Amino acid sequence: KSFILFNLAPTSGLNGICSHKMSGSSNLVAMKKVVQQLRFEASISRVKVSQAAADLQQFCMQNALQDPLLTGVSSSTNPFRPQKVCSFL
Repeated sequence: KSFILFNLAPTSGLNGICSHKMSGSSNLVAMKKVVQQLRFEASISRVKVSQAAADLQQFCMQNALQDPLLTGVSSSTNPFRPQKVCSFL
């Protein structure tokens, strides 16, 4: 049998529109996998973007003092500082 399969779940492995010749049993197995994946994705709890952004902003503000990109790194604790050259005369 020839059929066209439309993508219902991007993570199902059946991406895009595919034209295949498959037996009825393999088609059934593939569609059961799609249904299982869709049920899994539907069960994932969602967070509103505004709430996620507020949580991220709060996290950043709470940890700003420990962020070396914001506060800088002292030269004594910086492992990437240029090494001092020692020369004897």
